Amino acid sequence: MDLVLLQRLLDAYGVSGFEERIRTEIVNEMKSLVDEMHVDKLGNLICHKKGKGPKIMLAAHMDEIGLIVKEIKENGRIMFSLLGGIEPITLIGQKVHIETTIKNRPLHGIISFSELHDGKEIPDRMPKPDRLFVDTGIGKKELVKKGVRIGNFIVAEEKSYFAGNNGIISGKSLDDRIGCYILIMLARRMKKNLQEIYYVFTVQEEIGLYGAKTSAFEVGPDIAVAVDVTNASDSEPNGANIMGKGPFITIKDSEMVSNRALVDHFINLSKAKKIPLQLEVTDFGTTDAMYISISRSGVPATVIGVVVRNIHSTIGLASLKDVEKCLALLEAFLKKPPVFGTMKELVTRRK
Repeated sequence: MDLVLLQRLLDAYGVSGFEERIRTEIVNEMKSLVDEMHVDKLGNLICHKKGKGPKIMLAAHMDEIGLIVKEIKENGRIMFSLLGGIEPITLIGQKVHIETTIKNRPLHGIISFSELHDGKEIPDRMPKPDRLFVDTGIGKKELVKKGVRIGNFIVAEEKSYFAGNNGIISGKSLDDRIGCYILIMLARRMKKNLQEIYYVFTVQEEIGLYGAKTSAFEVGPDIAVAVDVTNASDSEPNGANIMGKGPFITIKDSEMVSNRALVDHFINLSKAKKIPLQLEVTDFGTTDAMYISISRSGVPATVIGVVVRNIHSTIGLASLKDVEKCLALLEAFLKKPPVFGTMKELVTRRK
């Protein structure tokens, strides 16, 4: 594994709608691994490895959850709006990076709320996000001089590190820089293979899956896999998604049902390669695979990825063993993609 690359991806900034920095990091890694690449009008990075066989699209979203400046009070309190489904309870006391209009001159602050700020009795209930604010210690006039304005993004000031042991990675943007890392590593391993592959790094997944919608229409894949993460449920008895027990495949989420023939292909590959594979059926959330699956006349699609604890918080946990096994499974898939002779094979259920 290239842990230096993984940590660099985790630490790069790139909230929804502001993916320029993380995209630059990925461009630098991918440019020597594919035959062509371009950035579309929405900001997706589409990397094409020419070859034979079905046109395979692998998608991982670059954007991370974060905040955006909504208002600056006279006393210097910076009010914000959420970018993505961030858990508000994890924001309190969080150190943050505030992007400014002055290049390479960010500011830093701490998220607070009135009772905590004033040292009063803490309320029994969690304050709503619209009561939280960023405190930098300075007033509005000085903030404006330093380049803070409505529309600047704010992101958790968290550096990745190893928690517990060298097999557990912690970071602010495991969702979905793990997926981005896996795509880059796959491109390295598949550089001399002859498959037709599109490695697509999408934007604005956290606020509406928008990048997947436009990039899938452009690519027009025959088969697609979203490489993403899912929430751990290993704090519950007999939880379905266990960190450290291998990658997962989503059979059904709140918005889509994966193509069953494609799911079966992955299950068979996992057995042949002796790679543990967790099966996920959930009523919550969805991924880029949803919009990809309904692009144009439809695309056989599914989701493969890694279980993450504290997902959609300011810092999460994941197993490097799961990342490596997910990478191995997808490599096996690319070397032996499914061959669907008829549409009937794509839509039939297992007998």
